[in-house]
Amino acid sequence: MLNPNDIELICNARHGDPFAVLGPHQQGSKPCSVRCFLPTAVRVDVISAQGTVLASLAQQPGTDFFEGAVPMAVGDAYRLQVQWASGLGSVIEDPYRFPTVLGEIDVWLLGEGTHLRPFEVLGAHPSTMQGVTGTRFAVWAPNASRVSVVGDFNHWDGRCHPMRLRRECGVWELFLPGVQQGALYKYEIRTQSGEVLPARADPYALQAELRPATASQVGQLPEKLAPSNQRQAANALDAPVSIYEVHLGSWRRMNEDGNRWLSWDELADTLIPYAQDMGFTHLELMPISEHPFDGSWGYQPIGMYAPTSRFGEAAGFGRLVQRCHAAGLGLILDWVPAHFPSDAHGLANFDGTHLYEYADPREGFHNDWNTLIYNLGRTEVSNFLVGNALYWLERFGVDGLRVDAVASMLYRDYSRKAGEWIPNVFGGRENLEAIAFLKRVNEVVGVECPQAITLAEESTAYPAVSRPTYAGGLGFHYKWNMGWMHDTLSYMARDPLYRKYHQGEMTFGLVYAFNENFVLPISHDEVVHGKGSLLTKMPGDRWQQLANVRAYLGYMFGHPGKKLLFMGCEFAQEREWDHDRSLDWYLLDNPAHAGVQRLVRDLNALYRATPALYAQDFVPEGFEWIEHDDATRSVLAFARHGLDANSFTVVVCNFTPQVQQGYRLGVPKAGRYQEVLNTDSSHYGGSNVGTPFGTALTEDTPWHGKPCSVVLTLPPLATVFFTWNA
Repeated sequence: MLNPNDIELICNARHGDPFAVLGPHQQGSKPCSVRCFLPTAVRVDVISAQGTVLASLAQQPGTDFFEGAVPMAVGDAYRLQVQWASGLGSVIEDPYRFPTVLGEIDVWLLGEGTHLRPFEVLGAHPSTMQGVTGTRFAVWAPNASRVSVVGDFNHWDGRCHPMRLRRECGVWELFLPGVQQGALYKYEIRTQSGEVLPARADPYALQAELRPATASQVGQLPEKLAPSNQRQAANALDAPVSIYEVHLGSWRRMNEDGNRWLSWDELADTLIPYAQDMGFTHLELMPISEHPFDGSWGYQPIGMYAPTSRFGEAAGFGRLVQRCHAAGLGLILDWVPAHFPSDAHGLANFDGTHLYEYADPREGFHNDWNTLIYNLGRTEVSNFLVGNALYWLERFGVDGLRVDAVASMLYRDYSRKAGEWIPNVFGGRENLEAIAFLKRVNEVVGVECPQAITLAEESTAYPAVSRPTYAGGLGFHYKWNMGWMHDTLSYMARDPLYRKYHQGEMTFGLVYAFNENFVLPISHDEVVHGKGSLLTKMPGDRWQQLANVRAYLGYMFGHPGKKLLFMGCEFAQEREWDHDRSLDWYLLDNPAHAGVQRLVRDLNALYRATPALYAQDFVPEGFEWIEHDDATRSVLAFARHGLDANSFTVVVCNFTPQVQQGYRLGVPKAGRYQEVLNTDSSHYGGSNVGTPFGTALTEDTPWHGKPCSVVLTLPPLATVFFTWNA
């Protein structure tokens, strides 16, 4: 008979090695003993695979523990025929007769923290073991004294299914027969001190319940997708990249159904055709990993591997990506490896210790967001996130990851006062662990997913963010140009009367424009928290505000760098963005707002059709100032050059409301300069001022250091694009 202490520990969910007690056991020549713990059972018989009763198990007095000798060998298949206190009966598989879930190589790699795809073995995966269907569970919790799978299949009772600890890697595992895709589950964890923690969601869960519920859901791992040469070309540095940034929960809502979200398939039916019609090349989705709080916009995720259930089942997201690609659109995800929330069902204090986060709040707590910081010096934590990057790129085929809050990762003193941070081992402020992590992510993506890109939201002057790691960089493909965005929006917010004193805010970006591979971001962060919409940032009456928006968008599309525009900016949304409401699509009934939308559509078309505007974004040869000193009239003019000497476009901006008649401009070559887009066109809601007939012939008058020049009429608060013909 079993030691009574072991029985007591099993019955009270305190045993750290349940497989040493439960299931079939045999010592020497003694008969095989089968033991099980089945709350509310009144009789348990062991039956063979063919259904023959082999033995009845004895119930230990005062417990739900059953034990008895059975004429069979350890390893033989058997089942348990159970009579319950309710009067019902059932035949069940015994989880404790099955072998280990993890293979030895997986155990070794997980222990090292070098498993490139930990999501393939950790988490919950429907599978078949010894011909029996069920789900294998595995969770990393090395400091727990006991871990159980709890769910809707065992009445959330932590006594029912304690797990086996693989001590080599700190992972608890269990195969549960009969548990199918869609089952709800969590992990109940007992700490070394004996405390039972609030049940934890699975860090590797592939699906989750809709908030405010917090359970994980057994999901199916998507098939691995082959890299696409077509997508690699569309994401390349010399390709046109115009990104439409979207918050899926507020792009459009079904107000007739109570302000509900669209599903993944409804978004595919509406968002994709819209972005395609507008001429964008990529969608960028604000974080879609499962998150408990709508107001975080997804930037405080808990289910890093689970597409949010707000829009339906996880497979629906996969269909959305596929339909994007079928329509010629790329899809980029905002990705958040910088921090995570402290919700009780999440990663915080996961196994009773600071497992995922730094223990010291001077390293592990974000003051700005009241969140916790990943301990990226721990290989298993770094591996959790590197694997997550591969998961989205390989299993869903997304085109890239825009990495959020990189600046907060790079510096230990980020948003901290003196004395509130801990220097690195060399006494410096750089977070060496985070830097190593970012380099590793980018290297792994480069090798495993050559078609994909990574983009850094990084707001400091940290060097070589978008340079290869072998050249001393962080390895990102692109970096958001936050400085350009702040400077130019500051300029545009000024009354045109005073812009002449701040011309440098529009030109300074060209001083460093080729130090990185920049994306020009007009993102969600610029239209919330009292900052006003892009439209209301602009000075003047409503006509001038709209004209300023149009001129600014023209300048942005002419400027070196890939483009990013937040939803609503393309039709001059009036109010600030609100994550709980749909965009104000009714504004398109107003010709002025419809005109801005028409302009963005035409800017995208011009941009994509004109290699000079994108092919040499990141080298000085792709840009040439013509006029940047005419601050008095707030005029800027420059040429964008393609790879062909005859491939160039001239861009001229007038940031005052005065028409500039007879404006002489030096140009690179003699010939005919044809106006191809004028943001002041009446087609866009402008005053329709421009150079007569939209054409200017060069004169042999040197100007602006050029051998010849043209005479133009510059419309008010407008940007004009010219192409050259001999």
